[in-house]
This record gives sequence, structure tokens and C-alpha cells, in this order.
Amino acid sequence: MGFEMKAEKDVLELISSKNQCKAKNSNPNSVNSPHNNKKKNIRKKSKKMMMTWRRKKTDSSPEDEITAVRRLFNTCKEVFSDGGPGIVPSEDKIQQLRQILDNMKPEDVGLTPTMPYFRPNAGLGNGSSPPITYLHLHQCDQFSIGIFCLPPSGVIPLHNHPGMTVFSKLLFGTMHIKSYDWVVDAPMKDPKTRLAKVKMDSTLNAPCNASILYPEDGGNMHRFTAKTACAVLDVLGPPYCNPEGRHCTYFLDFPIEIFSSEEDDVLRGEMGKESHAWLQERDDNPEDLNVVGALYRGPKVDED
Repeated sequence: MGFEMKAEKDVLELISSKNQCKAKNSNPNSVNSPHNNKKKNIRKKSKKMMMTWRRKKTDSSPEDEITAVRRLFNTCKEVFSDGGPGIVPSEDKIQQLRQILDNMKPEDVGLTPTMPYFRPNAGLGNGSSPPITYLHLHQCDQFSIGIFCLPPSGVIPLHNHPGMTVFSKLLFGTMHIKSYDWVVDAPMKDPKTRLAKVKMDSTLNAPCNASILYPEDGGNMHRFTAKTACAVLDVLGPPYCNPEGRHCTYFLDFPIEIFSSEEDDVLRGEMGKESHAWLQERDDNPEDLNVVGALYRGPKVDED
């Protein structure tokens, strides 16, 4: 509008004080007094200005005022409203959420590559992975939203997403992703070692579209390795929940030829070495998991 509009009460008080000053030089009892005419004109003008201001506020579209992160939150509420463990949203809802994520940018969540989260950690001399920062945006029973901030060489170890549909959007940077799905009905090597098929083994460069994994396919077990500083926006539906059996399990992956038995010889003959691996469960807190939490300071996400 180009100027600051005062509140209605302030405008009327300002008009009243001006009229009181001018009343000393005019006859308030005269119907045709210039004082009365000016008073009427000022009130009409003030009323017109306030009506115009109110009309402009009413005419403003709520869609124009909503932030990208609030739009993401609202879409997640709709997409996962009828969700639950193992329940995949409809294709229409998946594409609806994916479109929102595809258009998300680092500035939409208040991030820049120059932030401390993304600086290389020169102090690590023992070969361990540099710390990864997790920014928590929102969590409810239906879904969670968070951001992983990885410095160069940062690694999120191979892990699963039981009963979940997961959307991951690389906001900036270059990242290698390797993911697996279980081979259905394949014999297990032992109670903690199971055969899996490679779903993805490639490097992504931002900007790129969001990737999606499902409870039973799409690469439910994956590992992230940062080639450069990068940020990943994650949406999980439903979120992890130990009491409900959605526990995050970490794995080591081994080539299928690492085991030498007659059964494995058969597997080697039937399956490509590069397309399959044995995944072995690890302890709950693997030594190469180095994630710290930090306060999210971007635009407000959820409702008041």
C-alpha cells in the first residue's frame, strides 16, 4: 500500500483532536460553518480509506499468504489422514504430496549451504563419520517431517522403515543412495541375515524430484552418503514408534558370494552379484551412526 494505515480508533482520535483545535476559530453552531463542512469531509475520507483497506485485506487470497512449509504440512495432513502401518496412500495423494516436495527449496525451510551444520569437520581423524544434524519440524500419529543436514562425507547407515511410506527430497547438494528390498520367500542365512535385492545404487544431484519408498518395495532399506554438503527433507507416514513395532533397524550389507555353502553357490548362479546382497541386523546404536539434534528455526510448520 505504500504507507502505514492507522487503526480505526487512532484515526478518529486524530480527527477529533484536529477539530478541537480548529473550533477556536469557527462557529460550531452555524450549520454552514466551514468547520462543520471540513469535519464531515474528513470523516467521509477517513471512512472511505478504512473501507478500502478492509476490502483489500478481504480480497487477499489465503493461498498467496501460506508458506511452502505450511502448504507441505497441510498436504501431509490430507494425504495421511486415513493412513496407518502398511497402508499406502492412493496414487492421487502420493502425486499430490510429491508435487509439493518437488517444488520445495532450501529457503522454504530457512536453510543455506553456509550454515554450520554443513561445514566439513576437519577434527575427525579416526575415520568416523562426521556428525549429521537432524532438524525436527513436526510429528503426530499420522506422519512426521524432518530435515537431515549432512556435511561432506556424512553417512546415514543402512536402515529400514517398517510399515511406512517415505518421501525424501534432496534440497541441495550431491548424495549417493543405495537401497534394497527384501527377496520374498528367499532362505535366510540365519535369524538376523536375510537376502535382499538392490533397488537403487546411484548419485543424485539437486535440484531433483523427491524419491518415494513403500512398506514392501521401492527401496525400504536405504543408506545415504553425502558427496558434498547436502540437506534431505524427509516425510514419514506413519512415523517410527517402538511400542507399535515400528522400530528402526540398522543393517550391514554383504555380497552374496561372501558365504561359501552349496546353497549360496545356487544363489550365486541364479542372481547377479551386483543386484543382490545379504543384509545382517546390527546393534541398535551402530558406531557409525552420528546424528545430533538441533532446533528448527525456519518458517512455522504446524498450526497454532
